[in-house]
Amino acid sequence: MKKVLVTGAGGFIGSHLTELCLEKGFEVRAFVHYNSRNSWGWLENSPAKGDVEIFSGDVSDIQNVRKAMRGMDAVFHLAALIGIPYSYEAPGAYIQTNIVGAYNILENARELDLANVVITSTSETYGTAQYVPIDENHPMVGQSPYSASKIAADQLAVSYYRSFQLPVRIVRPFNVYGPRQSARAIIPTIISQLLSGGKKIKIGNPEPSRDLTFVRDTVEGFLAVAESEKTVGEVVNIGTQEEIKIGDLARLIAETAGIEIELISEAERIRPDQSEVLRLLCDRTKALELTGWRPRYSLKRGLKETIAWFEKHLALYKYDIYNR
Repeated sequence: MKKVLVTGAGGFIGSHLTELCLEKGFEVRAFVHYNSRNSWGWLENSPAKGDVEIFSGDVSDIQNVRKAMRGMDAVFHLAALIGIPYSYEAPGAYIQTNIVGAYNILENARELDLANVVITSTSETYGTAQYVPIDENHPMVGQSPYSASKIAADQLAVSYYRSFQLPVRIVRPFNVYGPRQSARAIIPTIISQLLSGGKKIKIGNPEPSRDLTFVRDTVEGFLAVAESEKTVGEVVNIGTQEEIKIGDLARLIAETAGIEIELISEAERIRPDQSEVLRLLCDRTKALELTGWRPRYSLKRGLKETIAWFEKHLALYKYDIYNR
């Protein structure tokens, strides 16, 4: 790989991956979602801004995607609709962006003969753990329109590998956190309320557990998967193999920030009963065996860095509004 395209490059994980690719010496074209303000998302104020080629467009448009992919050696496809609560409101939008968008990447990669195609999956495709730790052979269960759309995209990618020998790799991150994350995610939700002076922290269900991976570890995992010859045609989990309940996570964040809190579970923040993913715990054995990747950040270290970033950027977040 010399020239890489990163879709969703203006987003949370995408902006960190773009910066890491530049650190590693790649030429990077950043595919950001077109908007009339010509905003490049989190790349707008990134130190990498001057070194990256920006391409504005929409992954649901196949011709637009083809223009972005021309001349590239590899593509990291991260562009997606990711908010689970909003997928209950607009499932059709998730089909269009997540499934059709993935098809546009795969079909153009096939026609342009790209040497490396990395598709971003999610641990939500597993649904509630049927056994732990969850390895890549765990059944996939669509418990929300979001997860169903990602399962479809993953299976489409696998079919392109099997049918056309397209060099596809699927990265399946567990719950990622860190600087720049959307307020719809649980850690920014808690931190933004805390730092704004709130003592009564509003969350959804405190009982589900999650495997939380710091964003720097995650994007290093993306590169490790992309650069390994052993990962072609494979799905690879990226996670820590440690879990924590949401309620305990909120208390740990408060303890790290040195603030006492009371937790309030709000009904509007709770998923429908059969849609809630109750437990996620990663088996990262395959990532270690195929790429040598392992996480470097402990949860406490990652939370400290995340809190420090939010202290400087709290004004960007509407902490008092529930963000679907």
